[in-house]
Amino acid sequence: MIPAIVYIPDGRPWPGQLREVALDVLELRPAEVVLPEATVRDERGGQLFNGSTLMFDPAAGGGPLADAVADRQARAFGVTNTAFHVQRALRFASALLGHPLPRLLVRIGMHDQPRRWRGGHYRLPRPSLTDEPATLSCAGEVHLGGGAGFVPAPDGSRYFHAPAHNAAIICHEVGHHLCRHTADFRLNRLRPPEQQTNRKIALDEGTADVLTAILLGTSDIYGWHRGTIAEWDPRRRKLQPRWTMAHFVGGRDQDPHADGTVWASACWSARERVIATGADAARFDAALLRGMESAGADAARLTKDALSQRRQFSRLLSAITRADPGLAPVVLTAMAEHGIRPGASNAALEGAARADLTGEVGR
Repeated sequence: MIPAIVYIPDGRPWPGQLREVALDVLELRPAEVVLPEATVRDERGGQLFNGSTLMFDPAAGGGPLADAVADRQARAFGVTNTAFHVQRALRFASALLGHPLPRLLVRIGMHDQPRRWRGGHYRLPRPSLTDEPATLSCAGEVHLGGGAGFVPAPDGSRYFHAPAHNAAIICHEVGHHLCRHTADFRLNRLRPPEQQTNRKIALDEGTADVLTAILLGTSDIYGWHRGTIAEWDPRRRKLQPRWTMAHFVGGRDQDPHADGTVWASACWSARERVIATGADAARFDAALLRGMESAGADAARLTKDALSQRRQFSRLLSAITRADPGLAPVVLTAMAEHGIRPGASNAALEGAARADLTGEVGR
């Protein structure tokens, strides 16, 4: 165990509180931290670590306007902060599932040419990915940009928006790794390892968002770097009761993040309702993850119909309730308030929710 300084989220729309933690590390290399369950590496070169310490200053995110010393501190902090949140997320999932997930590789400082990138994504091997490294892990990789632009710092000053400093971005991308190796929404386990698909569906994005909310302890998961976006704006992606199937659009051309917010909000409402009954929140978390795993363990073949079934919110909802039948009445009631019910397609749920909304307006 190595002492480290990281951001600990506290539910407020900022990076969190700086705290000292103990990080379980197997090896420190010049620009990477090797954990038992993941490797986190800064791909921009140079020596970030030259001892056994992981106590670094965030240096307001570093970036192109920072001097060399501050930027090195910020980069080293980014690797450390990412390693902590990746380890926490993976161990959270492993404890509930009863087994570890496949090893994860996280690369920081990716895709910064020709323009700097302040986002993150999860990638699986596919020959058509010409802008990705020649070799990708068949188990999946998280790529984080080196950062771009500025967000407010806790003291009101400017903070360079480095994704490795942002627990919400980190946890969301780890959430995709969890989806890939449990629910497997795109049936990648049936594809050749080097020809998997990276196309995400609403359930993938929404589940990654609700897992992020659980890990951060807040429904306003992107409140720090999207704080200038109104809470009622879909781009904020705040999980709240207002998002129902009446807002669902669907279709290959629709942003799966927006439709995913409907699913994530419904899951968050169900979790809150479970807590209100006096039950431990971990009970819902376990039902969610075990339901995902059971939903991905069927004997499906790689067909259009099988992929279509995996898009349906009702299918995963049924798997969650089967994972813990005692929670089913509470979960089903909360989900129904978002227009999500078992046994119906997304299109049918959308149509029913919009009809209900039209009826309310007409009365």
